[in-house]
Amino acid sequence: MPYVNIRITREGATAEQKAELIRGATRLLVDVLGKNPQTTVVVIDEVETDNWGIGGETVTARRMRGM
Repeated sequence: MPYVNIRITREGATAEQKAELIRGATRLLVDVLGKNPQTTVVVIDEVETDNWGIGGETVTARRMRGM
């Protein structure tokens, strides 16, 4: 039973976009590894930009600086 965890920043991904991520990840496992889509689990975690750090600073701070 494959398990895929996708983490994205919480910045307005729509329900439709998330559904497409789930379909796409499932399809990839079927196409590449021959996995059963009925037993493939995909979880999307949305993380606040204050809780996501890159290069020693939060994504919020980076975005404020235009990075």
